[in-house]
Order: sequence, then structure tokens, then C-alpha cells
Amino acid sequence: MKTTFKFIAIALGITLFAVSCKKSDPAPAATVYYQMQDQKGRPAINTVFNASATDKDAFNVTTPSAMGAAFQAKFQARLLALNAGYTTNALGLNAAAFTGVLATDVLTASTTGTTKFFTSTTDYLTGRGLADDVIDNELTLIFGGPTGGSNPGLTSDNVNANDKTFLASFPYLAAPF
Repeated sequence: MKTTFKFIAIALGITLFAVSCKKSDPAPAATVYYQMQDQKGRPAINTVFNASATDKDAFNVTTPSAMGAAFQAKFQARLLALNAGYTTNALGLNAAAFTGVLATDVLTASTTGTTKFFTSTTDYLTGRGLADDVIDNELTLIFGGPTGGSNPGLTSDNVNANDKTFLASFPYLAAPF
């Protein structure tokens, strides 16, 4: 009986030792997925031209190369709903051409000239300067008609300048307070 008891004790000890020494494989590292949450190449475009929250969210995660095909028709319908008399804008763009430009929400930048959001029919959407009044420019292109002078009550947000002067050297932005 002593032998049986010793044998059980030894077997139990070996089992406990073997179990406690066995290394388990570590859990694999969690896969991390990154997702685009927002795009703001041109301010207010998504806000104005996508009416539903679902479309706004979809626009924010759509690759720019697919935006035109996915959103141009919706943008055109919205433009014509906002401005039923739209024919062309100050850039000479009809509704389809204008909304085609807007539906691809990327901010282009001129590498050879002045960076401007909109200054003339030949100098537009080449970037944004800090002092560019982008919202007024967008409103003018939407409501201003072929000359930019139509609907004067709808072509300005009446915020005509930054509340602080921009700096002449980097980082250029004015201090917040």
C-alpha cells in the first residue's frame, strides 16, 4: 500500500510539474485596421452637398479616385435644388462640370504659381492661402452666376478676415489668444 501511495504521489507530482512547465503559445497580436474618418480637402463641400448622414459618412471614407463616380450626380441634384436658376458659375462651369470638380474632394496645389482657392477663371483650385476666404468663394461659385455678382445676399458669410494677423514666418498661423 505504501508503494501504491508513493506511486500515486510521484505520478501526481510529475503531472503537476509537467502541466506547470508546459508553455502555451501566446495569443496572436490583434490585427489593427485603419479607417479614414474624414476628409476636408475643400471645406463645407461634404456638409453642403451631401444631405443625409449616411452620404456624409460614405463620402468621408471613399477613396478620392472613386468620389466623382459615386457622388457627382448627387452633388448636381443638390446644387440644382439649392440654386434652381444655376446655369454656369464664374469659372464658366455648368452644373455637371462644377459638381464633377467638387465631388472629388482633394486640395490641389500649384507647384509653379500662386496657391489660391479662387481668384479668376484661370487661377482657381490651385490650393488655399491662409487668408483666402474659402466660404465666400464657394458661395460665389454656387450662387453668384456667370459673373459672380448674382444673388449678392447669398455669396458671403460676412466674415471677411481672420480676427488676428497671420505671422510673416513659420508657423504663419496667429496665436490662438
